[in-house]
Amino acid sequence: QVQLVESGGGLVQAGGSLRLSCAASGDTICISTMGWYRQAPGKEREPVALIIISDDGTSVHDTNYTDSVKGRFTISRDNGKNTLYLQMNSLKPEDTAVYYCNADLRRPLCVPADYWGQGTQVTVSS
Repeated sequence: QVQLVESGGGLVQAGGSLRLSCAASGDTICISTMGWYRQAPGKEREPVALIIISDDGTSVHDTNYTDSVKGRFTISRDNGKNTLYLQMNSLKPEDTAVYYCNADLRRPLCVPADYWGQGTQVTVSS
């Protein structure tokens, strides 16, 4: 099992910045992909940014972003701390949502599973 604890949400004015953190614990060696998703009121949860971890778990193999955040958001991971980050710059009111951290476990010899954090609210005022 993996536990995910998010932090860093809050209220910010348009054009401002926030950094979200997601601390992972448990069977972190089984994590193959981590990502940030968001869900705005009345909308479905959508992927924001994903990070694919190298097979040996020590580096980032690839990153992907949804078009609306490209050039503004940066996803990163501190392997030593098992922590995922999302640096959000030039925030817009339409970025307002609850942001969720996700960990996908697909390593060989691991039980396939999908874990979510509790969510952190990001509110961008105009």
